[in-house]
Amino acid sequence: MEISEEPPTSAVFIDNCHFSQVIFINIEKFYVPGGDITCYYTLTENITPRGKDWVGIFRVGWKTTREYYTFMWAPLPSDSHRDTTVQQQIQFKACYLPQDDEYYQFCYIDQDGMVRGASVPFQFRVETEDDILVVTSQGQLEEVELQNQNLQKENEKLKANCASLRTQNSHLQEELKKAQELQNTLESLRSSTEKLELELNFLRKKNTHLRRLDDGRVAELHQLKEQIQSVTSDKERLETRLKTALDHLDQLQQQNENLREELKEQKCLFQILQEKMKEADEENQQLRENNGKLLRHLSQAREASSSSVASQAPVQASEVGGLLFGNPYCAAGANLGAGAADVVSKVGTTGRELVVYGHKLVV
Repeated sequence: MEISEEPPTSAVFIDNCHFSQVIFINIEKFYVPGGDITCYYTLTENITPRGKDWVGIFRVGWKTTREYYTFMWAPLPSDSHRDTTVQQQIQFKACYLPQDDEYYQFCYIDQDGMVRGASVPFQFRVETEDDILVVTSQGQLEEVELQNQNLQKENEKLKANCASLRTQNSHLQEELKKAQELQNTLESLRSSTEKLELELNFLRKKNTHLRRLDDGRVAELHQLKEQIQSVTSDKERLETRLKTALDHLDQLQQQNENLREELKEQKCLFQILQEKMKEADEENQQLRENNGKLLRHLSQAREASSSSVASQAPVQASEVGGLLFGNPYCAAGANLGAGAADVVSKVGTTGRELVVYGHKLVV
């Protein structure tokens, strides 16, 4: 792995760190200088590995994670081991290791710069017999016992902390779930906000367009009002003319009614005149018949008179006057004159002329 990139660190002091989440195992007391070394450690259930976690070598007595000597990026475990303990290992190249004989230790640092585990101290030198004798000395035994007691106390604390951390982890998981839900809600709100902004811009443009149309409509409305006023004036004039025409129509209707009455009277008079004319025609027809009869009678009488005069001799006037019944022709003439006068009296109303014995009779 590349070590040129600076790892994430923090200024948090060692007292605020949690050393129980990563446990280093199989740590040697001495590592031979000039050779590669392998670091073994176990990831507990209380830690979630991330891409920027790293393992550093620190000189004993360090105060913050910025005081590392060298480091290597921590590999991520597979997804199948996320909720269980996982054993990992990292190899440090000899060229990056310290060259002195000071005490060092491994530390696991997460990407937030917080310490999650630390190993027991070790040195980079060859182990000697003096070191073995020192280990078997009384003082070293007492120190080892004291370290064991401290480790037991720390182990008890770690167990208590582990239970507490499990509770905290469950709470954090719930909070993380809620935070994820809130994140999803926030993303949805952002998407809705973007859509609303787009709709707002569209509505603003539409509003501007509608305002322009409204200005045009106002002008059209003003023009329509003027047209309405003109039409109203024309309507009033037409109503006046209509009223005058209706009054004139009433007068004409009254005149028409009067004319109908007069026509009715004229019809009655006409019917009376027709009846009188019919009677006059009938009477005239009768007079014509009588006149025809009279004319035939006069013609016969004339023919009879002409034949009598030619066959008899003239007679004296005295003799004639001495006839018992007088001249029958004179009587006939007298009777004929009376009949003609009667005919004239009956036909006088027709306005026609009738000639009887050389005299004009108005028929």
